[in-house]
Amino acid sequence: MPLRRRRAADPRRDREPSQPGGNPVSWNPSPTVPSGSALATFLAGVRVLDLSQYIPGPLATLLLADMGAEVLKVEPPRGDEMRTLGPRDALGRPIFYNSLNAGKTVKRLDLKDDADRSVFLDLARSADVVVEGFRPGVLERLGVGYEVLKSVNPRIVLCSINGYGARSAYAAKAGHDANYLALKGMLDRNGTDKPIFFDPPVSDVAGSLFAAIAILGALHGRVRTGKGCAIDLALADTAMPLQLIQIAAYGANGTIPARGETYLNGGAAYYQVYATRDGRYVVLGAIEPKFWEAFCNTAGRSDWIERQLEALPQHALRDAVASFFSSLSKDEIEARFQDVDCCLSIVNDLGEALADVHTAERGLVRRNAEGDLQALFPALIDGTPPSPRSPLSQTDHPRPAAAGASTAHDRT
Repeated sequence: MPLRRRRAADPRRDREPSQPGGNPVSWNPSPTVPSGSALATFLAGVRVLDLSQYIPGPLATLLLADMGAEVLKVEPPRGDEMRTLGPRDALGRPIFYNSLNAGKTVKRLDLKDDADRSVFLDLARSADVVVEGFRPGVLERLGVGYEVLKSVNPRIVLCSINGYGARSAYAAKAGHDANYLALKGMLDRNGTDKPIFFDPPVSDVAGSLFAAIAILGALHGRVRTGKGCAIDLALADTAMPLQLIQIAAYGANGTIPARGETYLNGGAAYYQVYATRDGRYVVLGAIEPKFWEAFCNTAGRSDWIERQLEALPQHALRDAVASFFSSLSKDEIEARFQDVDCCLSIVNDLGEALADVHTAERGLVRRNAEGDLQALFPALIDGTPPSPRSPLSQTDHPRPAAAGASTAHDRT
């Protein structure tokens, strides 16, 4: 009879973290993960401490929570600064903050206070992941850097998300999404007369996705090694893999594409935004010859078919196609092309996008029991969409910091 390998003890089963004085600190006083969602079982049992604010870190941990991780959001005494930004709902609640942190539990600690720091480290003993968004060095100055975390829990995964990364001459610089895209050449290539802003923020969202992927990889690797690791993720860096093919082309021929000169940024007639007669817009994405041919034939301009191969930028052909679309209203275009497979789409506003049949069919934008409209994890598991998220759960409420203490953890 083969010997059965004895499973190593899980410290989370042996003890729960305690407040100074022995009172237990509850990770999750009320269940926040919907029980009916298949997605919500993937990371069941994984515990995440989230020290981050604004978008990148909270969005990354929101995705982990969607997959069943238990996320405890640790905020400074006066709360996450994101609470003060953006619109509020009819009850006065901050919409941006609540949407990024649904399904999580909030605990407020001042990490510059010895007692609160002790509580945090006690929580870290039973955590799997810590996510933070301070500038490099701040976590160490607060006394909860990776070496300290590793000393209390060798299996912990630390994911640091900041502007430029720890190993950089720019480590101490402040920045936001547009700064990172400007630095990394992405802003320069998009727009017409001048570079344009992106909404939503590209590097912030991409940073969240790459952080979640890196954390999942680290947790999987830990199964083999038994050890955690420190992830250094710079938001500026995320713009580079998004430009993977453009960077490869530059490496091969040394050319820098200008705005409006490549097929991806407006240089091609067959991949372009066009105005309609009634002030709406359509997108033509007929990159493949069969789609371009179908478009041209339906437009009654079979003479355009061979012109798809004209050199970029295709100013003359683009103007001709623009003239065709500007002679028609949105409804006329929809009627003519509704059964034509040529990659033609009306440019919807957000309200139209939410009302579209595709959004309803996929079930990935829904209201929860409290009436909050939520964009859910965009994947159906075994044909089933995820359940709406429960609202944010508070273990305590914003409070003034002690005299002389910080009002934020310290981002500088």
